[in-house]
Amino acid sequence: MMTALEGGVEVPEALHARVPPEQREPGAGRDSVRLMVSRRESGEVTHHGFRELPGVLRAGDVLVVNTSPTLPAALDGRIGDERVVAHFSTAGDDGRWAVELRSPDGRGTTRPRPGGPAGTVVRLRGGASLVAEEPLGGGRLWWARVSVGDVVGHLWRYGRAIRYAYTERDQPLAAYQTVFAGPGGPGGPGGSGGSAEMPSAGRPFTAELVARLVSRGVQFAPLTLHTGVSSAEAHEPPYPERFEVPEPTARLVNAAKAGGGQIVAVGTTAVRALESASSASGVVRAARGWTDLVVTPERGVRVVDGLLTGLHEPEASHLLMLEAVAGRPLLRGSYEEALREGYLWHEFGDAHLILGS
Repeated sequence: MMTALEGGVEVPEALHARVPPEQREPGAGRDSVRLMVSRRESGEVTHHGFRELPGVLRAGDVLVVNTSPTLPAALDGRIGDERVVAHFSTAGDDGRWAVELRSPDGRGTTRPRPGGPAGTVVRLRGGASLVAEEPLGGGRLWWARVSVGDVVGHLWRYGRAIRYAYTERDQPLAAYQTVFAGPGGPGGPGGSGGSAEMPSAGRPFTAELVARLVSRGVQFAPLTLHTGVSSAEAHEPPYPERFEVPEPTARLVNAAKAGGGQIVAVGTTAVRALESASSASGVVRAARGWTDLVVTPERGVRVVDGLLTGLHEPEASHLLMLEAVAGRPLLRGSYEEALREGYLWHEFGDAHLILGS
């Protein structure tokens, strides 16, 4: 699968956001990140602070936000005498979980580990265990049977947030929750209780900024998509994920589009959920269940007019979705601009807003 930025985007080490912005400088907050705005019609790319977002959007625009909370989805365990870390990705309909097994790297993070084979038993922290039963997709993830009935509750008691090697240190789980996140713990669509990794596009929002946007006439439409793991070393398309688009959100989005408002998805997860609930003509209906939709330039987008997202390394599925929204020339130009201007990458980094006009 070809990426929108095929040919290589090498992100310098200095541009990896290793800690949240509120830890990078005294007095900073979540919204103390930069915002790059790219416009399809003109091809213009401009630079702002994230706190300037109310002045960039228009009255009548709708921000579609993912309310999924982030789970403490990393759990220490052992296979015999070998230490491993289990990343709990997605709850299946049959009670099993899609799990990725990884090896500690000695720096507080993990590295890829070959999965399986079937029948592998992992003893987990807190007295639970899991048994790998069959591979999911390419074999990085395995469907596993877990010995405790309340897996989400066990994660909340004994787990921690998934962390990758580009970050500097462990963060409290609160650092991985957005202002839109619903309550943690068991519940939500299918009872899976949350996302393995933070819906990070929503992280820079604060309650004060949301209030300013509302006073500007921008509306918020909530939906839920529980995202699974997306290990930085693997470039697969996303696996099927649970989602729910409620009826009030469907009505609000349809009404806003009819009135000329822009529908701006906050994050690729919001795009996937909203587009999964749309008809070929772009009408959104209430929906819930599983989605295996992969948004590509060939498929295009039917509902979304804009996308607020972070800066992604060359991972096929994310960048293909961005290309579907922005178009290849604008996306390539935007990323070249982000590199020149020193934007920060990853979930604690800067933001990129793609708009039509």
